[in-house]
Amino acid sequence: MRAPIGLLCDLLSRPEPDAIQNTRPTFGWIPQGGIQTACQVLVATAAERLTEANADCWNSGKLARAESLHLTYAGKPLAPHNTYYWCVRTWADSETPSPWSEPQSFSLAADAHADGTSRHHVQPLHYIAQTISPNDAGYWFIDFGKHAFGWLELTLTAASDGQAIEVRLGEKADHHAVDLHPGGTIRSACVSLTLRAGRHTYRVETPRDERNTSGDAVLLPPEFGIVMPFRYAELRGYAKDLAPADCVQVRLEYPFDETASSFASSDPALDAVWEFCKYSIRATTFCGVYVDGDRERIPYEADAYINQLGHYAVDREFALARHTHEYLLKKPTWPTEWKQHSVMMAWADYEATGDARSLARHYDLLRREKIYLDRARADGLIATSDLRDIVDWPPSERDGYDFRPVNTVVNAFHCHTLTLMTRIAQALGKDADAAAFSAAGKLARDSFNRVFFDEAAGCYRDGEDSSHHSLHASAFALAFGLVPDAHRATVVNFIKSRGMACSVYAVQYLLEALFLAGEMDYAIALMTSSDQRSWHNMLCQGATISWEAWDNVFKPNQDWNHAWGAAPANIIPRFVLGVRPLEPGYRKVLIAPQPGPLAQVQGVVPTIRGPIRVKATRASDGRWQVDYEVPVGVIAEVVLP
Repeated sequence: MRAPIGLLCDLLSRPEPDAIQNTRPTFGWIPQGGIQTACQVLVATAAERLTEANADCWNSGKLARAESLHLTYAGKPLAPHNTYYWCVRTWADSETPSPWSEPQSFSLAADAHADGTSRHHVQPLHYIAQTISPNDAGYWFIDFGKHAFGWLELTLTAASDGQAIEVRLGEKADHHAVDLHPGGTIRSACVSLTLRAGRHTYRVETPRDERNTSGDAVLLPPEFGIVMPFRYAELRGYAKDLAPADCVQVRLEYPFDETASSFASSDPALDAVWEFCKYSIRATTFCGVYVDGDRERIPYEADAYINQLGHYAVDREFALARHTHEYLLKKPTWPTEWKQHSVMMAWADYEATGDARSLARHYDLLRREKIYLDRARADGLIATSDLRDIVDWPPSERDGYDFRPVNTVVNAFHCHTLTLMTRIAQALGKDADAAAFSAAGKLARDSFNRVFFDEAAGCYRDGEDSSHHSLHASAFALAFGLVPDAHRATVVNFIKSRGMACSVYAVQYLLEALFLAGEMDYAIALMTSSDQRSWHNMLCQGATISWEAWDNVFKPNQDWNHAWGAAPANIIPRFVLGVRPLEPGYRKVLIAPQPGPLAQVQGVVPTIRGPIRVKATRASDGRWQVDYEVPVGVIAEVVLP
């Protein structure tokens, strides 16, 4: 066997100082060269002490253990702020162990405790300008190529003290100038900078926005100062030469491995959408918790769920999603379905990691506050007229939804969360609860179809006694597996007849519904569309981070930096490449590419056990060949297109 790689300390691949919040962290790794049958972990206070004789914190000894994840530390107590080092070796069938892995270091945070959730810190990264040119007015116009959250640093030269120049920053350009009146909450700023004699580097200090730096907004550490999203800069009154290295966009980001994922296909339009959405996930991590965009900087459950799925699909990173989920359990938001998303986030966390610690800690809260069983009628459906049902956002994107006390979309979520709570209870060994959730779910599902399905129309009505049929009622029912086989064809036909009559949020479920129904041609056509409701529309207007809405027309106050608009970041790996877990923690995976009209797709999907590589190619006779590679010990169930 070769030395293990891909070390994780408490789910972190890069556990820099003070990142570990748990006093008994877990360890994980990727075995190489054979299926693991045993392992040994050493933990020490110095890298040179990582030998069997000198490991002064923990020597696990040889453990008969096939699992390469979630080995809990069982050595001497660890102290806050102290740095530790660990390594691992493994055995396969022979008595000869692998070489020891490269050491990984970690240190405990000051507030670490037995139930802490570890996470990385955000970090400033420096990017020089892509292009600099004088515009028609004679001012320097600077394009950094990407929108990002951060600040501008300039290295400038002045002959004497006191020279004042004007600096403009913004997300939107207008003919090689920063647009200071972009509309809505698209960001811009204009500040004066006073230079000193000689050559100096200046940080451009932009004004504080009261809305996103107070109240419920997530606050950044004070050392980062004021951060705003921008792509463009403009210098007025500076007559000297300016080089790209003189203009630096300092981007604030959560650590990200750009090489962990990839996607390419025979359609450049789909590839562009993938890259756009992947960067959107990366760029919006600047708060160290998933937030809804720059206007509010507040986590919301539905936004965070789409962000979570996307983050899993583009990087081998799990801690930020878990931290955000647990943050929202303490600070829930107002929409009815958003609270239901907490159950979905909890299950997605467990499905991606196979680590049940967070599930176990928050099981009672999920059962008590997130599934609305206390509202169930005798038929299992829930009435929510006194709550704040949302269906979709903004309101103009609801396809004319007819809100009723017993709401189809809300009850689709109710049926789905009961299914997930059944699985969660089973995973935690709570068999009686699992049986109760299962029975409640069956009752609700049967009633769902009896009450909401319209036989004459062949689709779902918006609520009890409603005569209106929105896209949403049928799309959510199909996405959550509530449509009986006998009705699937008419429901799919209705959904396709409505087009993209939903927001960038609901399209997550529309696309899931279509792929699960085998409608991959239509789903891919939606992702590559050039209509106003499309990612192509955002790209054509210069976006490099996904928007809060399809266009300013649909939400005049929208943010231009909203990860809930990046659904293809997870849809493409999960359905076009077809990589989805069949067991929590990816011990067993499904590889079922759905390339639809494409001639070829290939990519890398990160998982907690290591990367999964897939390539599907259509031959001239229409037959498909699927080549794939999975990590050691992972079982793959492969379904040809």
